Amino acid sequence: MTNAVHGLEALVAEASSATFARAPHDDEGGAEPRHAGPLYESRTKIYPKLVHGTFRRVKWLVMLVTLSIYYGAPWLRWNRGPSLPDQAILLDFPNRRFYFFFLEIWPQEFYYITGLLILAALGLFLVTSVAGRVWCGYTCPQTVWTDLFIHIERFIEGDRSARIRLDREPWSLNKLFRKTVKHSVWILIAILTGGAWVFYFADAPTLAGQLLTFDAPLFAYLFIALFTATTYVLGGIAREQVCIYMCPWPRIQGAMFDEDSFLVSYKADRGEARGPHKKGTSWEGRGDCIDCNQCVVACPMGIDIRDGMQMECIQCALCIDACDEIMDRIERPRGLIAYDTSRNQERRQAGEKPRLNLVRARTIVYTLALLLVSGIMIYALATREMLQVSVIRDRNPLFVTLSDGSIRNGYAIKLINKEHVTHRFRITAEGMEGATLFGPEATPGGLDAIEVGPDSLKNIRIFVSLPHANLSALNGGEADLTIVATAVETGQRAASVTSFRGPIQ
Repeated sequence: MTNAVHGLEALVAEASSATFARAPHDDEGGAEPRHAGPLYESRTKIYPKLVHGTFRRVKWLVMLVTLSIYYGAPWLRWNRGPSLPDQAILLDFPNRRFYFFFLEIWPQEFYYITGLLILAALGLFLVTSVAGRVWCGYTCPQTVWTDLFIHIERFIEGDRSARIRLDREPWSLNKLFRKTVKHSVWILIAILTGGAWVFYFADAPTLAGQLLTFDAPLFAYLFIALFTATTYVLGGIAREQVCIYMCPWPRIQGAMFDEDSFLVSYKADRGEARGPHKKGTSWEGRGDCIDCNQCVVACPMGIDIRDGMQMECIQCALCIDACDEIMDRIERPRGLIAYDTSRNQERRQAGEKPRLNLVRARTIVYTLALLLVSGIMIYALATREMLQVSVIRDRNPLFVTLSDGSIRNGYAIKLINKEHVTHRFRITAEGMEGATLFGPEATPGGLDAIEVGPDSLKNIRIFVSLPHANLSALNGGEADLTIVATAVETGQRAASVTSFRGPIQ
């Protein structure tokens, strides 16, 4: 087992950096440097060892919660009234709606989605500045599904040493059986993952029945196939390579950390000088680290946390559990590897007491920005107009002169009813004395009882005419005009300001 561990450590170190050899220059200095070997090393497979402890239990819990939300959310129901979808979370592209429990977002309200994304980004910045990449280590989909796939692999093929032996041994019926079962389960989970994703875009029970009877739209099958392939490849095959090479966040995180950020750290002031320790011998003149490499073999990224902070580290803290387990066995205090700050490490080396510093410029800025955007979002939702009117004036022709000398303008009106009940609207014009409205079912002075169904909109055309005697109201051939839509049942008003054009007097 020890040889296997040291061998893996050597492979990881070899894969972490490419070795270059340069040819010496000739007397004239004309020789160019040459590479002695390949520029890139092939990937060295990582076999994370199962550990037990607080952070491993937290990861189990987070995995259970996040997967339950992902697979179960499309099946939650939310009553919005008759003729409206009752799925709690639904991206209804055909009707251009996004339903999220009580919230319904129309296409022109996409700024709410933008606000939610800004809130998520600011929250991520704040958490990262305080406790490092906890998003990556616990809740990132890549981490969750990779952890799930590794758990299945461990269940079928055994823990780390058993998986290493199985991969090294020649093909046999046992190896073929275990590999086939593992990949079959992976593919099944990938299919369920892709299937759950498409349920967010249509009524889940209806689409599930269509999928089983092969009556679903072609795009549903295509997206399931796409997400099946990506889940299988990224979670089962690529694994840590996604975090290292594909994800930009490891490269951005450096701007989020500072000396007071809590990161998974090896306490070199306590652990060095490291080396094997025999039971019964003194601990004087040496560190607590016995160089067992259990922190390395437990790491799903294959790094050694004792080398310091590294881009590959996702802060999953499994190395903490692995080290604490060893410390318990050798009867030394836990916490050789722990969440720590670089400033506290300097304080301990200087003989000072470690301190917690959560309130600092970085966290204050992120918190204030988070509160500001949250306040804007809450205000926008609280003052959201559920009845709206949109007016577009005809541009060709700009106006029409009627036989009696009056001027007529045409308008396209869009009545929007975001409430879940039917409303009847009365359309009137304000701002110009003597102006009259005409259109379908028109009466002088307004349009009565234009019915708009729940959660829908209606397009109508109207004409506004201005008598010749009132043309003096036009300033340079133009005047402001307000189109008002009033709900007959409730008296709610929605208004839109447009213009009325006529000849320049």
